Amino acid sequence: MISKACKYGIRAAVYIASKAGEGVKLNVKDIAREVDAPEAFTAKILQILNKHRIITSLKGPYGGFFIDEYQLEQPVINIVNAIDGMAVFWECGLGLKKCSETHPCPMHDKFKVARESLRDVFQNTTIQQLATELKEGTSFIKNLT
Repeated sequence: MISKACKYGIRAAVYIASKAGEGVKLNVKDIAREVDAPEAFTAKILQILNKHRIITSLKGPYGGFFIDEYQLEQPVINIVNAIDGMAVFWECGLGLKKCSETHPCPMHDKFKVARESLRDVFQNTTIQQLATELKEGTSFIKNLT
């Protein structure tokens, strides 16, 4: 349902948030390595997140990416909206353009439930909540090798 870019964006924001309060600014290379994503792709995603004020970046020798306290309380749905838009929560599961309540595809009713459930999870989960799990070691954002 959500794009690979969006998945990388969530992982990157959570990783950056896990370093909040340490006073560090992270570079693209380190973020890409930690979230197991291509560096150039990660750079583009981070620019989008910065533009939407989900994370912050500073240029220069002491620059990098970081997240401020007020940004930690944002719901994950803000990341989804910034990268994929909200259409992922109402598009047809089979990709039909005219799928609706009055003209449903075979998956319409089942997929609608899944979309709504996913939207609720993203709406009710903050970046801080995920970062806390990461810092505590109860969850991970990097693939096992």
